Amino acid sequence: MTTETLLLQSAATADSITVYWDEPAAIPAVGTEYTVFLNEKQITTTKKTHFTLSSLSENTRYTVSVTCPLAQATVTVTTRTARERIDVSKAPYNACGDGKTLNTQALQAAFDACTEKQCVYIPRGVFMTGALKMHSGMELYLEEGAVLQGTAEPKDYLPLIHSRFEGIEQDCYASLLNLGELDHTAPYNCSDVLIYGKGTIASGGAELAKAVIRTERVRLADYLASLGDKLKECEKPDTIPGRMRPRLINMSNCQHIRISGVTLANGASWNVHFIYSDDILTDNCVFKSEGVWNGDGWDPDSSTNCTIFGCRFYTGDDSVAIKSGKNPEGNEINRPTEHVRIFDCACAYGHGITIGSEMSGGINDVRIWDCDMSVSMQGIEIKGTKKRGGYVRNVQVRNCALSRLQMHSVGYNDDGIAAPCPPVFENCRFSQLTITGRMLDHERVWHDCAAIDFRGFAVDGYEARNIVVKDVVLAHPDGNTVQTLTMQCCRGVSIENLSVQ
Repeated sequence: MTTETLLLQSAATADSITVYWDEPAAIPAVGTEYTVFLNEKQITTTKKTHFTLSSLSENTRYTVSVTCPLAQATVTVTTRTARERIDVSKAPYNACGDGKTLNTQALQAAFDACTEKQCVYIPRGVFMTGALKMHSGMELYLEEGAVLQGTAEPKDYLPLIHSRFEGIEQDCYASLLNLGELDHTAPYNCSDVLIYGKGTIASGGAELAKAVIRTERVRLADYLASLGDKLKECEKPDTIPGRMRPRLINMSNCQHIRISGVTLANGASWNVHFIYSDDILTDNCVFKSEGVWNGDGWDPDSSTNCTIFGCRFYTGDDSVAIKSGKNPEGNEINRPTEHVRIFDCACAYGHGITIGSEMSGGINDVRIWDCDMSVSMQGIEIKGTKKRGGYVRNVQVRNCALSRLQMHSVGYNDDGIAAPCPPVFENCRFSQLTITGRMLDHERVWHDCAAIDFRGFAVDGYEARNIVVKDVVLAHPDGNTVQTLTMQCCRGVSIENLSVQ
């Protein structure tokens, strides 16, 4: 009998080790039990594909093993050395956590002073601030009850930084936390950063977003007037000035970044956005952005080896949105997003998990499992306009609960010069799913909908193709009849063991 090797990965703090692994392909996903060993001693069993070992010693080497029927793996991990704390509330920084005092200069001074042997420590309190810049090798820890709170004043997010929004490189207001410098021709320039703890990182949300849009509409008045009817291609009249909005955390050209344990709330647009980056890990976080236009949770953009697990989403838009640029720029830069892993995540409201619509650089190898997106508007959605070009390939969704499953062409967010050819959607597998066939809109009203919607592009050779749907249960929670399947412009679709309850 062949034993598969689990793809076992790890991340450590000074007193903990988190291990996580891909579901093994050789065994059924539902009900699989894993046994975790520390230095050959059994610690626990779990049905999740991650586990955190805590109360460990600093700077100590440990051996962690994970086994299950037909699969196993072992990894050796050394915990980090405990770092000297830089308490921002103490001298020489004297930041004030009263929720009123603006602490930008004091906090930035602490960030700048932080060495690879130190950790910036945010104690309990509400520390008001504008944009802050982090650097390689630093740690940021937020104590329980600590809030790093961004203001709602656009001037506090100046000077502008070069960034990318909705697939276009441009200058934007700086985010609350900024890591790296954007340059798609350059190597990674910020690495090995840890943001963790039990506190909250929050920004000005809808109030800040509206203030930025008002400011930019005035500044861009002549340009907007010159566009004439082209403005109708945009999602909203505020789309172009809205692209100047800051994110909550912006990472550009970054590598080996971990965000763990914190609450991430109320960016003026997307909350965690990383561009041209690699090895970005986000685990055991809560995302909150209800009422924020474009209030996405976690957005990998032309980035590789991106992993998120153990997170819960209360978002005004997508929980996760996977992107790779907008034509023609996205086609020319040609930086795909690849090797994305999303597991043990749940959506309390919002849009769910989307791939696209900015996907002109291509998206490849996305695996999603053990997620609950049943309380959402879109469930899991692969989308793009005919203009986009690029591709979405090799998406696997397994052992999830969804409101609906979609792979389709859309007509919105359609500005920009068209690519020579439509996008390609291909080689996707969806298995062991429960789909309700009902969706929750922005007003928290439920609507029945098609449980599965596959619609490719009405151009020969650009139909959605090579799709497998297997072991899927359609089960409306109210006992209503589920609208099962809509399919257009598709070829090579295999449906096996689709049942209605």
